[in-house]
Amino acid sequence: MTPEVIKALILTSIAGLSTTIGSILGLIFKRENKKFMSFVLGFTAGVMVGVSFFELLPSGFEEIGFIKASIAFIAGFLFIFMIDYFIPHEYIGQKERVTDKTDKKLLRTGLFVALGIGIHNFPEGMATFYSSLVDIRVGTAIAVAIAIHNIPEGIAVSAPVYKATGSRSKAFLWSFLSGVVEPIGAVLTAFVLLPFLNPVILGYILSAIAGLMVFISIDELLPVSKSYGYSHLPIVSFIVGMVVMILSLMLLQ
Repeated sequence: MTPEVIKALILTSIAGLSTTIGSILGLIFKRENKKFMSFVLGFTAGVMVGVSFFELLPSGFEEIGFIKASIAFIAGFLFIFMIDYFIPHEYIGQKERVTDKTDKKLLRTGLFVALGIGIHNFPEGMATFYSSLVDIRVGTAIAVAIAIHNIPEGIAVSAPVYKATGSRSKAFLWSFLSGVVEPIGAVLTAFVLLPFLNPVILGYILSAIAGLMVFISIDELLPVSKSYGYSHLPIVSFIVGMVVMILSLMLLQ
């Protein structure tokens, strides 16, 4: 296994297991800072859109041409949309916490959220791994963005499980399992698909990853950011995130 592959696997593992950070925060703090969460989620959406349109998609254009890269972009967008449609998952902020639900229902909610997040994290792991393999700076940016957006997912899993069972260990375990799927996706990709990689395939993959990132931004991160009640903060933080990503790409040229 080459050093490049090892670095890509490490970045993917960090991104995936950041759900445990959310789990810990959910167990320590009973109330989250809504303004901070709104800003961070909007900022992360800006980073993802920035890296998609200013790095991943242009790389696809260069390798396979505008039309093929555009088709791959749409395919990636539709792929994650279908996963989200048939296996939806919610952040803790997308619905009000209802205190009169039974423990059984809360536990079931937490477990289903964990399952949904786990399935969503599999292609995210593949995306982070491939991007890191092609360009470590882009992979690092994607890994950081995904890590940030995985933190509230960890909260979404641990909060209902802990409230239903009273067990910190169970809440942490389910959050961990939902995140560990991401490095598993990277490992399978490394051992199964890596031998078949070439510039053309990479062009398709990078373009599809861009579609996946854009979907996550507009379907998950921005709506959840706005759900905290700040009408303009999500857009401001989105712009800030995109500008930061553009500047970082310029500095790393």
